Amino acid sequence: MPPIPGSGLAKGLAVTLRTMTKRAHTAQYPEVQPELPPRSRGVIGLFEENCTVCMLCARECPDWCIYIDSHKETVPAATPGGRERSRNVLDRFAIDFSLCMYCGICIEVCPFDALFWSPEFEYAETDIHELTHERDKLREWMWTVPAPPALDPGAEEPKEIAAARKTAEKAEAAAAAAAAEAGATPPADGTPDGTPDTPAGGTA
Repeated sequence: MPPIPGSGLAKGLAVTLRTMTKRAHTAQYPEVQPELPPRSRGVIGLFEENCTVCMLCARECPDWCIYIDSHKETVPAATPGGRERSRNVLDRFAIDFSLCMYCGICIEVCPFDALFWSPEFEYAETDIHELTHERDKLREWMWTVPAPPALDPGAEEPKEIAAARKTAEKAEAAAAAAAAEAGATPPADGTPDGTPDTPAGGTA
């Protein structure tokens, strides 16, 4: 059956009428902060300890708005006779948010979980040059990153948590065994219960 001419227009007007009859609610920002979704793309936070200066985020950024500087540092050998190793040390990590288009590619490609989305959005500046934020500011935003959502009830336990739990259980079991062994140690006089030795005749 072909649609009735003008039915689409009537449906659109019906939506408009329903919206017009609803009472408007105005949030008094900034006194009332908006309730943002958990996965809001406000700003990018940096967890500096996880960054290995692999430069993958800077290379994959479509806008080239990530600036990273580093230097190499020699690490002494961990064992005698071993060889020294070199590692990258982060000197600068900055993001120019006047160029950033919030695509999230840098966060997705980071193999070491050093970048995260934060819901913070109040970082406007009067000068465009002030929108290049250095690693100290990015680290401050890291502490505003919300906790990850809970897993589904039927989901498997993450490998990292499972490994940490097993290690903690082994440590607790070893500590309990050591405490039990210490409690079963005979006293210094050689008797199990600590009573003085008596001759075979029965009197001390």
